[in-house]
Amino acid sequence: MKNILVLCTGNSCRSQMAHGYLSLFAEGKAKIYSAGIETHGLNKNAVSIMKDDDVDISHHTSNNVSEYDAINFDVILTVCDHAHENCPFIPSKNAIRLHHNFTDPSKINGTKEEIESAFLKTRNEIKAYSKGLIDSYI
Repeated sequence: MKNILVLCTGNSCRSQMAHGYLSLFAEGKAKIYSAGIETHGLNKNAVSIMKDDDVDISHHTSNNVSEYDAINFDVILTVCDHAHENCPFIPSKNAIRLHHNFTDPSKINGTKEEIESAFLKTRNEIKAYSKGLIDSYI
């Protein structure tokens, strides 16, 4: 079974959505982990927008990447430029390292509808990317 790590800054939003979709698409063929270089807790809007697509991430926890030092990852995916540029060394032999910067919907200020639209857009981009990643590496 392959180990996949999704890494972002705070492990609250984008990495959590990717964690949810990668778990769904892997269908038990990979163990998915998500972490941040910091921990910010779960973003309630991320939980809600995922629930709208029948993916429950409400049980996820916000973890620091240092908690996974002992795991040998096959794929390490950074989902934001900040994490990509500031990622600590992760000692995984032969890990494929991927990067895709997704817009952070939690940074959007606006009406409830504008915020929901930003989360929906990012969620759908992450969903498509996650499907492609699983199809390519699992």
